Amino acid sequence: MKIRTLSAFVITAFVLAACGGSNDGKPPVPPQQNGAAAGSNEKVGLDVTGAGASFPQPIYVQWAQGYQAAAGGRVNYQSIGSSGGVKQITAKTVDFGASDSPLKAEELEKQGLVQFPTVIGGVVPVVNVDGIKPGQLKLTGEVLAEIYLGTIKKWNDPKIAALNEGVSLPDAPITTVFRSDGSGTSFIFTTYLSQVSPAWKDKVGAANTVKWPTADSGAAGKGNEGVSTYVNRVKNSIGYVEYAYAKQNNMSHVQLKNKAGQFVQPSQESFAAAADVDWSKVPGFSLVLTDQPAEKAWPLASATFILMHKKADDAAKAKAALSFFDWAYQNGDEAAAKLDYVPLPANVKDLVRSEWKKITDANGAAVF
Repeated sequence: MKIRTLSAFVITAFVLAACGGSNDGKPPVPPQQNGAAAGSNEKVGLDVTGAGASFPQPIYVQWAQGYQAAAGGRVNYQSIGSSGGVKQITAKTVDFGASDSPLKAEELEKQGLVQFPTVIGGVVPVVNVDGIKPGQLKLTGEVLAEIYLGTIKKWNDPKIAALNEGVSLPDAPITTVFRSDGSGTSFIFTTYLSQVSPAWKDKVGAANTVKWPTADSGAAGKGNEGVSTYVNRVKNSIGYVEYAYAKQNNMSHVQLKNKAGQFVQPSQESFAAAADVDWSKVPGFSLVLTDQPAEKAWPLASATFILMHKKADDAAKAKAALSFFDWAYQNGDEAAAKLDYVPLPANVKDLVRSEWKKITDANGAAVF
């Protein structure tokens, strides 16, 4: 079957903020979101632009709505994939880039960038198989890799059936769905498969963009939106999306066997278990959280990251962008939790704020 592609929807946060809301024309703001940006009693009123990962797009839109109501600043965020976010910030066409695949410290130094996490979430395999309920199907990382390698071709394969005694599995070909764009979600997914499957590591590897072994019979969607749409449309398909997309689209996610040998469900608890690490020891916060050893850890957990230039060409815009994220750190945890992300611990937020001091104006003064 020829590869099919689906374009992502470009989400513009300040447009959403202007359209949906309370009776007075403003978006609803939770009770704790009634202050201006940190350290100021004035409305900010300065627009900033960002682009990149689709993984955090739902929470960035929510934060942008609340921030506009509270502080007056508008945030235009476009979900174009992590590779696009890195390219946009490197080219200085946006005020911040977003990526789910963290850049290593040496790359950050080379590009003159500062990187910091915003929230923690999880990638989940999702299926469209008649009779399979959310969280019912069990898979291991090795079996998941074989499905995407094309060596397991049908849902009633003995290796899948052995993990799912009593579950009715069809004698039907599996259609794999994957990202067509350069994607941090793909980086997380392929990193995990490389960790649990030597065959995947040798034949495919881990990257934002890979050569999918099942490309001839699979379907390619742009963004989490595109993959979600394809899995919902195509019977007997399997894909991978950020957990919030799975829930929003009523998709059937799977259980996964983690490194500790436990079958776990994706949840805030299992994401947090995977993220219980010492962030202070990693330059640039370049942590990959897949396949962590904690007993309750979700094996496809991930943080998502923001990239900004150390030397700001427009100090006012850089300050406005940092004001937005500082406001989100102070006021956005509840919104993040409602979308099944895990807010950063307070000590990690403090580490991030210290990192922000590296972002300076032309005279070397910290912008925030």
